[in-house]
Amino acid sequence: MTFTLVESARPSVPVVHPPMTSRPRRLAIWLGRRGAAHIIMIMLAALAVVPLIWLVVTAFAAPGTMVGGRLNTWSFSLDNFDYVFEAIPMLTMLGNTAAMALSIAFAQLLVAILASYGFAVFEFRGRKVLYLLFVASWLVPFQVTMIPNYVTISQLGLLNTVAGIVVPNLCSAFAVLMLRQHMRAIPRELIDASTMDGRGSWATLWLVIVPNLIPALASLAVILVISAWNEYTWPLLIMQQEATVVQVGIRAFMGAEGNNWGAVMAASGLACLPVFLLYIFLQRQIVAGFVRSGLK
Repeated sequence: MTFTLVESARPSVPVVHPPMTSRPRRLAIWLGRRGAAHIIMIMLAALAVVPLIWLVVTAFAAPGTMVGGRLNTWSFSLDNFDYVFEAIPMLTMLGNTAAMALSIAFAQLLVAILASYGFAVFEFRGRKVLYLLFVASWLVPFQVTMIPNYVTISQLGLLNTVAGIVVPNLCSAFAVLMLRQHMRAIPRELIDASTMDGRGSWATLWLVIVPNLIPALASLAVILVISAWNEYTWPLLIMQQEATVVQVGIRAFMGAEGNNWGAVMAASGLACLPVFLLYIFLQRQIVAGFVRSGLK
């Protein structure tokens, strides 16, 4: 007798495949997103570039071509720059402004290096509270400290001097905050190895820590110089003579009888040129500093 095994039929289970987006459609979605992002970036870049273009066009326009803040006709001319150098001591003001900005940036960098080194490396009671109070001073409005600073500068006899602008700005909480983050990113083993080699805290700071912070220091220095260079309210309050710093000197072309916009733009362009050259020479260090600020 022969037996035949018959395999029972199993019920078929339908296989449900997830919906698949076609490759052209995925590519179109990706291009659409990238295109929208690029359009937004172009619009933001235009908002930053258009004022600069207007500054250059107005500065090199012939006198009398701008009426009511609008250019009727345009022809290339250097008369606005000639008038600026005749009306105000532009080179003297640029020198005073450069001395003021560099002095403020150097002092703020020195204080920031020392303070951030203490907050990042040393352990002492109340360090976090003291650091929070120090950073909180960054949030105090300028209008709160303006009158006390003015009284102090007046009592010191520093009115109408570049030193009167520099003294109240010897410290920057922002600089301390930024350098402390960079110092905390330096391996602790490197500091311990320097201590084991017989170096003290002062030698460790300048021979080990600071050389590893060159990109961060360069980027921070440019930020501090630009911030000090663009300061207007405090120099205007301290300097009663217009021909002292360039921020106050540009105001000489703005009066009740009318604004000489060609001269204003020419003087503003000359004031922007040193900062622009500074950025050109230090752009590698600036980019490296911002890249390393996010690395541990």
